[in-house]
Parts: sequence; C-alpha cells; structure tokens
Amino acid sequence: MTTQQSAAHLTSDAYSAVLSDCMSPDQMRKSILRLAWPVIAEMALTTVTQIVDTAMVGRLGAPAVAAVAMSFQPLWIAIGVFTGLGVGTTALVARLCGSQERSEADKVLTQSLIVSAVLGMALFLLTYPNAKYIVQFMGGEPEVVSLGASYLRVLLPGLSFMLVHMVASAALRGAGDTRTPMKINVMINLLNVCGNALLIFGLFGFPALGVVGAGIATSVSRIFGCCLMLCLLASGNKAINLNLETVKRLEFTYIPRVIKVGIPAALERLAISGGQLIYARSIVLLGTIPYAAHAISINAEAISYMPGYGFAMAATTLVGQNMGAGKPDVAERSVWETLRIGSAIMGFMGVLFFLFPEFFMRIYTNELEVIALGRVTLRTMGIAQIPLAVGFIIPGALRGAGDTRSVLYSTIIGMWCVRLGVTYILVYWFQMGLLGAWLAMAADWFLRSIYVLARFKSGSWKHMAV
Repeated sequence: MTTQQSAAHLTSDAYSAVLSDCMSPDQMRKSILRLAWPVIAEMALTTVTQIVDTAMVGRLGAPAVAAVAMSFQPLWIAIGVFTGLGVGTTALVARLCGSQERSEADKVLTQSLIVSAVLGMALFLLTYPNAKYIVQFMGGEPEVVSLGASYLRVLLPGLSFMLVHMVASAALRGAGDTRTPMKINVMINLLNVCGNALLIFGLFGFPALGVVGAGIATSVSRIFGCCLMLCLLASGNKAINLNLETVKRLEFTYIPRVIKVGIPAALERLAISGGQLIYARSIVLLGTIPYAAHAISINAEAISYMPGYGFAMAATTLVGQNMGAGKPDVAERSVWETLRIGSAIMGFMGVLFFLFPEFFMRIYTNELEVIALGRVTLRTMGIAQIPLAVGFIIPGALRGAGDTRSVLYSTIIGMWCVRLGVTYILVYWFQMGLLGAWLAMAADWFLRSIYVLARFKSGSWKHMAV
C-alpha cells in the first residue's frame, strides 16, 4: 500500500457505519441519514434527469417513448449479472471494513472491477450486432422497432462503462462512502441533460437527432462518469482504493467469495428482469398508447424509489459493517429505525400519487389518452407505497448480511407467481387492460414485503458467513 493510501485508510473512520451499542435513537437516525441522504440525493437527480429525458423524448411522440423504453428493457437481463457482482462486492467490502481490514477491501474492489470490465466488453460485442432483433423481440410496431434499434446502437458503448461504474459505486457504498458516487452521478446527469437538449432538438447549431441524440448523450455521459470514478479510485485518497499490485498480478482471491453472495443476487436480478420483460410484453400487446402510459407511469412512480433505494443502501452498509464488527443486535436495531424513516417518507409519496396523479403525468406528456390511463395506474401504486418501502429496505438489510438467497426466493414468488399470474388473469380473462397489470404489480409488492419481513424477524441472517 502506498503512503497516500495509508493516509486515506487512517482517516477512514469518517466512513465507518459501525454503531455503538448504547447509541440513542437520535444518534442512530443521524448515522442512518448520513449514509442515506447522498444516495437519495443521487437518486433524486437521476430521477429528475429521467423526467427531463422522458419529457424531451415525449415531445417526439408516443412511438419515441415506447422505442426508448422497449429497447432498454431486454438489457436488464444482462445487467442482472453486474447487479449480482455489485451486491457481492458491497457485502464483502462492508464486512472487511467493519472488521478494520480496509486494505483487503481494496483488493475486493480491484478484482471486481477487472471482472466487470471483461464482462462489460463481452456484453457490448454480443448485443451491438443484434440491436434490431432485441427490439423486435419486444413485439413493437415497425416504427417503434426502427427507432428503438437506432437508439440502442448508440446507447450500448456507454452501457459497458456504466456497468463498471456501477460495481465501483457498490464497493464505495459498502465502505460507507455514499458521497463520492453521488458527486460523480451529479456530473453524469447534468452532462446527460445538456447533451439531450443539444442533440435531440438541435440547439445552438447541433444536429437535431431525435431519439438517436438521446442515446448519444447518455453514452457520452456514462463514459465520462466511469473514467472519472476510476481516476478517483486510483488516486489513493478514498475510503477504499484501486490496488495496482492486484491489477498487475491479476489476483482473483476474493472473487469466489463475491460470487458466493452475488450468484443469488444475480439470479434475483435475472428473475426480476425476465419477469419484467414478459410483463412489459403483455402491456406492449395492449398497444402503443397503453405502453407509453405504462412507461411514463413507471418513470413518475420512480420518484418514490429515491428514499427507498437510499435507505436500502444505508441498511446494507449498516448491517454489513456491524456484522463485521461482531454487533448483530446493533445491526438489527439500525434496520428497524431505517424502516421507520423510509416507510414514513414513501407513505407520504403514496398520498401524493393518489391525490395528484395528473400532476405527475403532465410532467412527461400532454397526450390526454396517456394521462387518463396514467391517472389510474399511479393511484394504484400510491396505495402500495409502504409495502414497497418494506420490499426495498428489508432486502437491502438481508443483502448486507449476505442472505441473498431469501431475497431471490421472495422475487421468484412475487414476480413470477403473483405479478405474471395475476396479470394474465386480470388483463386477458377479465379484460381489465393496463389497470389489471398494475393491480398485479401492487399484489406482487404486498406479498414480497410480507415474505422478507418474516425472514428478517426470524434472525437467521445474523449467522450468515460472507
């Protein structure tokens, strides 16, 4: 380890999520919020960027909205592998940091980044020549397929960089540093928004490229973000840092442990992505207008994901580091407090979705048919916001303990048995259209939250080895 890296690790207590046994509820809330607020802020900016992006693309018409949504949906299956790698990296880094082994955490980071870079390149080489067929598989109309394929081809170069950046961010959050990923994502999103404005509409002399311009702006911003992240990690002054000796020797000693935790997480992501793919296709078959309303409603509802994702990441780090420090009871207390805060915030968002659905829909589109459908879908998910909070935060805690199998089981039951089964019944048997599909989604989250809550209460996660 270099002198610069040693200095960074000597000051790494600023990133510690290990809590005192006698910590008061107020002190615990402050620790939770210190970890959660940068992730929430990051998600907020990402959501605002998505709002602006979707609003810009929405002005091009419903086929453009459907093309962007459809083209990216199948890629979530491939991204599942990287999600698993990120979850495994987060859990192992958190344990090592909790037990004050940050130099070993450096090795985990470096080895995970090498693997993610190789897999990212493989993903690009496999998907780029098949962009048209990927969009065709979703069952879109000819105009949507053409637009979607063009968008996907310019999006894919940046996607590989985004996946490496995603794993690096996961490692930093496991170390308790949620601020660095936030700062980088601020820059990524600002660059993306500016690029979209210039390239979609052709402002200030730039060509008006429409949907393709949106893809180019996204790719450029993701490449920039990944390169900046790697430079910062190589500088040696972060909570964890790139271990250049590991790069030279191509060591992979920690990868089997990352994979042990990561495989169920990857399978979970694949189960979600595969289920969402089938779910989305069932909505595509309802027509372009219902699918555009669905895509816009998902983007509008994503506002509530901000606190859910932020508190889930806080729970992951708190559980991982406190388990590493030998404090499972403190980890449990911190999760219940995290859940109380997150549920209160997401419950409030649910009230807003139920009372003012048109406000959120009009951010994205002025098409009355789309708004009318979105009014019903957002009210449906407004009712499910507290189960959604449980379904975000408790799995985050279980992942921090390394219990990724139970989260996988909850996803299989919720997504494949409930969501897809109920969607088929309500949409095709009872002819309920888009409303039926969203009622099925709400039922999925209700059942999933009950399952993970029961698993967490059992306490079996306290004995998990990572």
